[in-house]
Amino acid sequence: QVQLVESGGGSVQAGGSLRLSCAASGVPYRSYCMGWFRQAPGKEREGVAAFSAPAGTTDYIDSAKGRFTISRDNARNTLYLQMNNLQPEDAGIYYCAIASDRPCLTIRFSDTLRQYTHWGQGTQVTVSS
Repeated sequence: QVQLVESGGGSVQAGGSLRLSCAASGVPYRSYCMGWFRQAPGKEREGVAAFSAPAGTTDYIDSAKGRFTISRDNARNTLYLQMNNLQPEDAGIYYCAIASDRPCLTIRFSDTLRQYTHWGQGTQVTVSS
């Protein structure tokens, strides 16, 4: 059974950094997409960044480019999201998810969420101005 557990959220001031982690277990796929999504109060869940395995291809929404980095440690079965220069608009609950269906859809499209079949419980990110 696939399980995803996020950690690393917290409260920071604008300009600060956080690194989110997503520990994966029970993943039976060799080829898959893993992504980070976020949901702010009153807003729809949106994609932030995606990682395509085994190639290691990454994809970001425009607002994350140059500030966020998605990566995966295969030995630890963990997906990371390094977030630098955080802004108040980055706040929300961050979820990681996995999809075995390929290819990985472009992360900025709202329909991309439907590709992902397993989700973690989320971790809260708060950014104060």
